[in-house]
Amino acid sequence: MRNRADLPLSTLLNEVSRDGFAFAAADRMQPLLTAAGELSDWSAFADSWNHLEPDPYLAAKGRFRRRRHATFSATAQGGVRPEAHQAHFQALQYNALQGDIERWFAPIEASVVAGASMRRVLDFCREFFGTLAPGVPRWHIEVHQFRIEATRDAAGEPTPEGSHRDGVDYVLVLLIDRHNIASGTTTIHAPDGRLLGDFTLTHPLDAALIHDPSVFHGVTPVRPLVADEPAFRDVLVVTFRASS
Repeated sequence: MRNRADLPLSTLLNEVSRDGFAFAAADRMQPLLTAAGELSDWSAFADSWNHLEPDPYLAAKGRFRRRRHATFSATAQGGVRPEAHQAHFQALQYNALQGDIERWFAPIEASVVAGASMRRVLDFCREFFGTLAPGVPRWHIEVHQFRIEATRDAAGEPTPEGSHRDGVDYVLVLLIDRHNIASGTTTIHAPDGRLLGDFTLTHPLDAALIHDPSVFHGVTPVRPLVADEPAFRDVLVVTFRASS
C-alpha cells in the first residue's frame, strides 16, 4: 500500500472535487506547502497564536475564544497581496449566531502577514483552489487565527454556530497546535444532514480542505485532559471567494 504522503497532488484535488472535502495529514500536507519554499519562520508563526486578542462578539454571549483577522486578494495569474484591514461579514443564512453584522477583529500582526509561513500557505491555497476553479479571475481571501480555550467548567467551542457553511467557495483549516485537549473532531455533512465523514486534526499541519457550497462542516467541543492545566486548540482558517 502506498504511503499517503506519497500520493500526488492530483489525488487531493480529486477528493475535494468529488466529495466536497478532503483530510490531509501533516506528512502529506507539509511537502505540498514546502514545494516552492520552506516554512522558515514556523516557530515564530506558531508562537503568534500566544498573542491573539479576545473575540468580543463571543465573549458577550458567554463563550470565549481568541482570534486575529486579515484580508488578501489574488488573481489567477498573479500572487497574493494583502489588503487594507476590514470587517468580517457573514450573511445570517450562513451564521445564525452572528450573521448580518460587521465584526471587526484585531488585525494579524504585520510580521506574520509578511512571513514565509503565511506566504507559503496562501500561495498553496491560490494554486490549489485556482486549479479547482480555473475560471475565477480574482479571489477575495480572508485569514483567521483562532485559539479555542477550554476550562474545567466550560468546553471550548470551535464552531459555536454548529454545523455550517461559511458562504465562500473554498476553505482551508490548518492545525497549528493543540494542547491538553480531547475531541475537536471535524464533521462533514451533506446539505440534508447526512454525515459524510469525520476526522480529528491532531498534529501541526494536519489540514481540512473544503468546497463550501457542497458540504457543511463543524467541530465538536474540546475539553481539558488535565482539568487545571491550560487547554487550547490553535488553527489557521483561510477562505477563498470568487470576486469581481
